[in-house]
Order: sequence, then structure tokens, then C-alpha cells
Amino acid sequence: MDIFDIIGPVMIGPSSSHTAGAVRLGNLARSILGEEPKKAKITLFNSFAKTGRGHGTDKAVIAGLLGFMPDDERIKTAFEEAHERGLQYQLFAEESGEGLHPNTVSFELEGATKKTQVTGCSIGGGRVKVTAIDGFEVELSGDYPTIITVHKDRPGIVALVTALLAERGINIAQMRVSRKKKGQEALMMIESDEKLPGEIKEVLGNIKDIYRVITFSE
Repeated sequence: MDIFDIIGPVMIGPSSSHTAGAVRLGNLARSILGEEPKKAKITLFNSFAKTGRGHGTDKAVIAGLLGFMPDDERIKTAFEEAHERGLQYQLFAEESGEGLHPNTVSFELEGATKKTQVTGCSIGGGRVKVTAIDGFEVELSGDYPTIITVHKDRPGIVALVTALLAERGINIAQMRVSRKKKGQEALMMIESDEKLPGEIKEVLGNIKDIYRVITFSE
């Protein structure tokens, strides 16, 4: 346990789970999209849906999509900020999302050139977990520099990526690979202990059968 576990995050309240965590989830969804979101369909589930307005969860997820941090005073005016930035959004509430964490949100995002679907949950104290990206199961905390690749499910891809990271002195903290069907698309998520070098996205993107590369820092 560290001091963060005891006193919680620096944040705009009232709730570390329903406000700060929601901002972080919006931020991660924005990072996964990889560009400024233009349209967003957001669904709050279970506890998020029931108490979301009272705890500011609805404003918090929008604030995260705009790139605000959990301690940003503009969270309170996120709807107005979204209008000024041209973000078109729809907010929905589902109070009976069976099998989901109580504090779950899903995003369907569109930017100028990209689209993505992201699902995640706020697990307490401002900590979060992304559980799905574009239909792939993941476990992403957002606490580490991260690489995500979408690639063809074939022998050698994982070895090539990890070898390139080793050459640059990047240690893997966590790694997960998931696929929808053998031999088709797969998603690899790597969280590293070290800051990612600026060229790594381009280097990985040049590997045959890697279709998309997403990188972001904690």
C-alpha cells in the first residue's frame, strides 16, 4: 500500500470512483482512438448509471474525452467545453448490465479518420481498467507507458515486437494477446517500465501484418 491508496488521487470531486475514475477512462478511450474525438456514444452501466449525474460521472467521461485531467476545474463545465470543441456526444444509462463491474462505461468514438469501441470500469481510488478494445478482451490499467497493436494472428509477430523492445532496453511490465479467431486479427497490449522512444510507433508499424499501432504514456 502507498500514500495514493490511503488518501486517493488529486481530483475534482465528489467521488474518486465515479468522478476521477470516469475522467481517466475517458482519457484512455481518447488515447486509444489516437486523435481528437468528433463523435461519441457513451453508455454508463449499473452504479455509474444510477448515480452518475449526482456524482458528475456524465461530465467526467466527457472531460476525459476532451483530454482533461482528474484535477481540472473544467470538468464542471465539460458539456459547454464539448460544445465549443465541436464534440458531438450521446449519453445513455443502462442500470442492469449483467456480468459487468458496477462502475462500467462503454465508448463508441469517431475521429476525423479513425473509429474505436472501448469498454472499461472504475475499480476504486481513481484506478481504472479497460476491459475491451474493438471487441478484443484486454486488461489495461493506464498506469504504464503502453503499446497496442492490431495485427494478423500468425507466428513471429509477438517475437518481432518483443525483440525490438529488448533492443531498445524496454522492459515489459505486463503483456496480453487476444484474438477473435485463429489466423485472423489479434490484439497485443504491452505495458512497459520505461518511457517509449518516439520512433517506436513507426518502427512497429513497418512490420508486415501489423495493421495498427497505438502508443501512449501513463
